[in-house]
Amino acid sequence: PGAGASLRLCSMRVAQEGINKPVIDRIIRVDHAGEYGANRIYAGQMAVLGRSSVGPVIQQMWNQEKDHLKKFNELMVIYRVRPTVLLPFWNIAGFVLGAGSALLGKKGAMACTVAVEESISEHYNNQIRTLIEEDPEKYKELLQVIKQFRDDEQEHHDIGLEHDAEATPAYSVLKTAIQLGCKTAIFLSERI
Repeated sequence: PGAGASLRLCSMRVAQEGINKPVIDRIIRVDHAGEYGANRIYAGQMAVLGRSSVGPVIQQMWNQEKDHLKKFNELMVIYRVRPTVLLPFWNIAGFVLGAGSALLGKKGAMACTVAVEESISEHYNNQIRTLIEEDPEKYKELLQVIKQFRDDEQEHHDIGLEHDAEATPAYSVLKTAIQLGCKTAIFLSERI
């Protein structure tokens, strides 16, 4: 396994020749921030609902987010991308959003999940389009990662719907507010 991992890292380093560095930096920085924020949201939800009937469902989604964050931590090193300076803020904001939505109960937590994961799936789709327009062969490995994570986020979205997210009081208001926050976080994390 060790040899395969170093081989993969070498192939990704070689593949960096001729990349559009500003585009790749922006993509990896914001995706790292997003996965970090998602981890904090699920941590907040687990702090409130971890021992409830929905705890195992939240834990399963959180475990996938932990894997996503681990991968983006690796990609940041490989591509030499600095993290957003906003990570301390996303640490607190993510946990507060997760815990706050969970205080509304299972449906509130799932409404948060639907709103966030829908925003992130859309964001990943935009990145996929950008990388395909740039050069799908050159960015093949990164495209595979983003497509897989997009599919995982879409699965989390669907799980939220299956667990009555839309039955949350003021669902559309809550969803709109959370998605506005997500768009703001994406905009800022790409740039700062």
